[in-house]
Amino acid sequence: MTTTRQAAEHEPIARVLPMLSVPHLDREFDYLVSAEQSDDAQPGVRVRVRFHGRLVDAFLLERRSDTDHTGKLGWLDRVVSPESVLTPEVRRLVDAVAARYAGTRADVLRLAVPPRHATVEKQTPAEPDPVPPAAVDPAAWARYGRGEQFLTALQDGRAARAVWQALPGEQWSQRLAEAAAVTVCAGHGVLAIMPDQRDVDALYAAAVEHVPASRVAALSAGLGPAQRYRRWLSVLRGDARLVIGTRSAVFAPVRDLGLVLVWDDGDDNLAEPRAPYPHAREVAMLRAHQLRCAAMIGGYARTAEAQGMVRTRWAHDLVAARPVVRAAAARVVALEDSGYAQERDPAARTARLPSMALQAARAALQAERPVLVQVPRRGYVPALACARCRTIARCRHCTGPMALPDRDSAAAECRWCGRPEPTLRCVRCGSDAVRAVVVGARRTAEELGRAFPGASVITSGGDAVVATVGDGPALVVSTPGAEPVAEGGYGAALLLDGWALLGRQDLRAAEDTLRRWMAAAALVRPRSDGGVVAVVAEAAIPTVQSLIRWDPVGHADAELDARGEVGLPPAVHMAAVDGTAPAVTALLDAAQFPDSAELLGPVELPPGARRPPGIEPNADVTRMLVRVPRNDGLALSAALRRATVVLSARREQEPSRVQIDPLHIG
Repeated sequence: MTTTRQAAEHEPIARVLPMLSVPHLDREFDYLVSAEQSDDAQPGVRVRVRFHGRLVDAFLLERRSDTDHTGKLGWLDRVVSPESVLTPEVRRLVDAVAARYAGTRADVLRLAVPPRHATVEKQTPAEPDPVPPAAVDPAAWARYGRGEQFLTALQDGRAARAVWQALPGEQWSQRLAEAAAVTVCAGHGVLAIMPDQRDVDALYAAAVEHVPASRVAALSAGLGPAQRYRRWLSVLRGDARLVIGTRSAVFAPVRDLGLVLVWDDGDDNLAEPRAPYPHAREVAMLRAHQLRCAAMIGGYARTAEAQGMVRTRWAHDLVAARPVVRAAAARVVALEDSGYAQERDPAARTARLPSMALQAARAALQAERPVLVQVPRRGYVPALACARCRTIARCRHCTGPMALPDRDSAAAECRWCGRPEPTLRCVRCGSDAVRAVVVGARRTAEELGRAFPGASVITSGGDAVVATVGDGPALVVSTPGAEPVAEGGYGAALLLDGWALLGRQDLRAAEDTLRRWMAAAALVRPRSDGGVVAVVAEAAIPTVQSLIRWDPVGHADAELDARGEVGLPPAVHMAAVDGTAPAVTALLDAAQFPDSAELLGPVELPPGARRPPGIEPNADVTRMLVRVPRNDGLALSAALRRATVVLSARREQEPSRVQIDPLHIG
């Protein structure tokens, strides 16, 4: 016996968005809602619909009384859950991000809404603790110009926006926690985006000193599906008022959002590696703009993008006066790797350090203080070259760089494909002698152990990151970003192989190098307490001078001017189109760019850039760049978005990848 479905009496049409990554299907479709489904089928819920003969996931966007479809409508298969997980604010943000980055809404929604966990959804959460009145001492913020006024604006619920330059030695997690606590106690939500799990943990520990733990949710990829969904639901339901997370948490459905925080926006971890490749900083600022709420970007260094916000007066500076900066910073000296100095000091020759850097390390160790040694690469010898002509040693199979994994390695190995090569021979001069291009953290730790017999050596980097070290004498060898925090601060910091960071074939090399150096130097005691930072690099380099003067704002301002002169983001908007030559040509031919658009290329895919998905491994990949003025950014994205829809509907061309304002252009 066949039962006849009865349509809902009120608004029987459901407009849904299927979760399909095919660009030409990135649009709404109408379905009928049965009377049994009507109560649960509300905007924002997950549903299942039959699409081209198969069941697919979808989000219900709205209920309607009429439809634009002229044919017969299908029925909603079922309502997966009555929980409305797609809020109007997040939906608006998803639409804007898809438009900004020339992507599909389905791809953005996969980043924004975590997978459902039915058991967690059915559980009854505990009642959260009440939020006590704000008890934040503004004295620490008073060291920054207009710092106290910024806290007052947050307390009053005003849309204050700032770029904060943290002082050396600053307890940045405490300052961010204070700003968040003031906002939460004023009745608003806070969203804080961190580059990695270590920063999330640091801010969470500081935040629960001011806000009840039941009101704070930490979201990150390392959580299991159940725990992540449980915390995400606490945000959706309004229990958690302060959300701390990594890049995908920027879409968290925080109620009554009053403040958006981003720490260390120059970290590559904030750039999403999945389509449509949004940057968490841009999404966070877009969200603050949509909701007219407060926003702050903070860090020891400053990116050109953050400086651009200050220059356009979208945000204002939160910086300390120069006397305050000088009092908080360590003494910074630039040391060239002089062979003459090493000849006079055998220990310097053993540790491949200038003699003055060794003296600073010895003084700190004698004062019972730890010494930080920052090395650009982990491993033993992560890059090899010919000892005669200096040609980089490459793998015969994949052209990847050759390296020595450890001291006892019988053969060099390719860092890309892992194939061993027991007999290296230079392709240019035929020599079989090799030398180290860059010495890794493990080799550096070994050399320092010989130079300082009796001193304990601690390594931090890769999968073995050390969070903190004690206040006693120790040599801490770390890769950038993995520096442990020392109780009371380091007595000295040695920043090695500066040329390896500054000499990278990357347009952001100078900005990224200064960010890494300042993150390490900020952990050192101030000069009044004997703190010294020795950077092994030429003093005349502008980036080194910015470190010596501790002037990240001036460096970012000069970087922004330089990018404007050569036409690079953020002075302009730029799209990178990667794929095979026919695929790239077809996409550009289908796009109707604004008159201001300038096409650059084609060129080979830059070294280190990931190949677009779906392309044959042996196929040649090219890159074309499309550049437009800043006011034509949305027009550029719209043109590329329409072109991908046209080619997707034809199903004739190979896949290509579109990235708007990628971090690494070439």
